[in-house]
Amino acid sequence: MRTGIIDMTAIAATRTAATRTATGPATRALLACGAVSAPLWSAVSLAQAAARDGFDLTRHPLSALANGDLGWLQIANFVVGGLLMIAGAAGLRRALRGTPGGTWTPRLVRLAGIGMVAAGAFVMDPADGFPAGTPAGMPQAISWHGYAHMAAGTLTFATLIAACFVLGRHFGRAADRRAAVAARLAGTALLLGDGWAMTGGKGGSLTLAAGAVAAMGFVSWVAARYRRNR
Repeated sequence: MRTGIIDMTAIAATRTAATRTATGPATRALLACGAVSAPLWSAVSLAQAAARDGFDLTRHPLSALANGDLGWLQIANFVVGGLLMIAGAAGLRRALRGTPGGTWTPRLVRLAGIGMVAAGAFVMDPADGFPAGTPAGMPQAISWHGYAHMAAGTLTFATLIAACFVLGRHFGRAADRRAAVAARLAGTALLLGDGWAMTGGKGGSLTLAAGAVAAMGFVSWVAARYRRNR
């Protein structure tokens, strides 16, 4: 009988500790990082897209902003945004523990953050007239860091798409139909936007940017939502 009481006490203590971890100030801080990652990255990227000489969002991907005299700003934007996303993934791991998608959502978001940091570290090659003075069209040869940037982008986009669909299942199981639909729409927007950009279709960089902002924005919204619920 005494052993049973001790066991129940240990279980209760474990549950209490888990609850404190999921609702404590550290979790709220981590979720806040995830909540600001997409708005910050999007605002800095789009502001540069509007202000940088020679940049055309219908022709140039936002990654191209890492080139030129002000390229350091976009490099820092990728690195900071990725680190904030990684921190947000840690918060989501705590907040979603024990729920459908609670295991894979944080893993996928963390990988997306790692991909963003790598995309900042490995800069894409100048192309198609940007920065100003660059010859029109794509470069004849791609550098090693250009290939590394493409690999990092592939990692980021693939994991963000998967995270959105996993979150769609999460909210579907929770009977939150609006959030479930929004998650799937965000994932589909990035999937289609990236696919169109890969085909070289007209305006592909614009559809890719819209899809990336939608998917990243949804993940940030989820982090903000769970932070409020803490």
